[in-house]
Order: sequence, then C-alpha cells, then structure tokens
Amino acid sequence: MEIRDLHPWDVTPTEARRIQEDLRPRIVVTDDVAPEEIRLVAGVDNTYVKEGGATTAYAVVVILSYPALEMVETVFASCPVTFPYVPGLLSFREAPAVLAAFAKVTTVPQLVLFDGQGYAHPRQMGLASHLGLVLDLPSIGCAKSRLVGTFEEPPRTFGARSPLVEGGETVGAAVRTRPRRAPLFVSPGHRVSVETAVDLALATCRDGGFMPVPTRIAHDAVSEQARPHRERIKARGG
Repeated sequence: MEIRDLHPWDVTPTEARRIQEDLRPRIVVTDDVAPEEIRLVAGVDNTYVKEGGATTAYAVVVILSYPALEMVETVFASCPVTFPYVPGLLSFREAPAVLAAFAKVTTVPQLVLFDGQGYAHPRQMGLASHLGLVLDLPSIGCAKSRLVGTFEEPPRTFGARSPLVEGGETVGAAVRTRPRRAPLFVSPGHRVSVETAVDLALATCRDGGFMPVPTRIAHDAVSEQARPHRERIKARGG
C-alpha cells in the first residue's frame, strides 16, 4: 500500500516537535468514513527487544474483516531503534517499524486502530494522528492512560463515555469498556470524529476485553514474534 513521504524520520527531538507543529493543521477530525462502508480494519502494535546497547523494534499490522473481525492478513517488520524515548514523540520511535510492516500489506483497510494516543496529545499529533496522516487512512487512538485533558469518570457500564477536554476542546473520550477497570482513552487519529472514534472502538470490543480486538490481536501477535529473540538473549545471559 502507498505510504506518503511527508518528512524524514531520522531527526532530533527538537526537529521532531517542529515536524509535529508543521503537520498539525493537516489533521482532520471530522468523519471521512461511514461505519456501514467499513469492510476491513487494521490493528497495529509493536514491542522492543534490547540486546547489549542496541534496541530493535518489532511491529505488526493485522487486517481483520469487519464487523466479523476475522483474520485476513498479518504482516511483521523489524528495524533498529535510533530515536530516544521522549514523551509526546512516540511516533518517531515507533513509526519506522510500523511503516515497514504497512509497506507489506496487500489488503488496504478502511480504518486503523492504534494502541496509543491520537488527537489527545499536547500537539494533537499522537501516534494515531501522525501515522493516520502518513498513511492517509481514517485512524483511531486507543490508549490505556491519559496524556492530556480532564474528564469525569464515566458510569461503570459498558459503552459509557465522558468527554476528554483540553483547552476547552473535546479531544477524545474516557470510555468504559470493562466496568471494573479504569476507562480506555479513545481519540480520533485522522479523518474520524470523536463520536465516531468512540463508536467504532466500542464496536470492535468483544468478549469482555479492555482493548478493541484489532489492537489486542496485534499485541499478542507481536509479543509472540519477539519472544524467541528475548529467549535467545536470556539464554545467552544478555
């Protein structure tokens, strides 16, 4: 599938922040996807394996049918990590491996769900927004923790939601996917509104899971992909 070359990834944190600021006006948080027209959804996740002084990122993209959420395609990629861990700049650390995986995808989805932030970000450029723009696909961020904004606790029933507000703007929602857990923080990435992002995230939650099925499957797949490498390093005492 096509990946837009909007900027270099081998940059400093200062340059990365400038890139986010430059790209921010291009993010669209209105609906450019009709839920009834979605036939394929993607889930994305990655993990890291450290050996000596080097770190390798392993990424996966899973493509599922919608609404059945049956597996269609799974692709993996890995690459050395060169960008440091800096809060608010996660996309620059994760994107190279994720985009390398997307470059192998043969069935283009109509929607991508990321395990991370979207518009609910200090510069409105979380992982889901940044890569949604690069891929030019509707995208949603589903995060386990809050990065910005304030909210009221939603009722402890499945599907309950409360606006996540930052600077007077609703940037996402705290969503109850499991009654006894803290809320999931859902925000639009690109080409999706807050309301539709929440509706679609909930529509892909099944079997009492906290995370939507596409990101949950992606997490399990990439963890399994990295496991032999971790075991090899452990066996060598690394």
